[in-house]
Amino acid sequence: MSKILARFAKDESGATAIEYGLIAALIALAIIVGAGALGNALNGKFQGIADKLNTTNPLGGTGGTTGGDS
Repeated sequence: MSKILARFAKDESGATAIEYGLIAALIALAIIVGAGALGNALNGKFQGIADKLNTTNPLGGTGGTTGGDS
């Protein structure tokens, strides 16, 4: 019985599996946080582009007229 307990105490394979699990969880968390930050940055860029496109006068003038008698 003491041999079984001694062998169990020396076995580190469970600890190694837990360490790998923690490392995988930290990597997954870093990917999630990074993807969220990248998504927010891209959203800001596209929103800025959309705002510029919405405020640009497609006729090229400043008065917004269609070229009538002025």
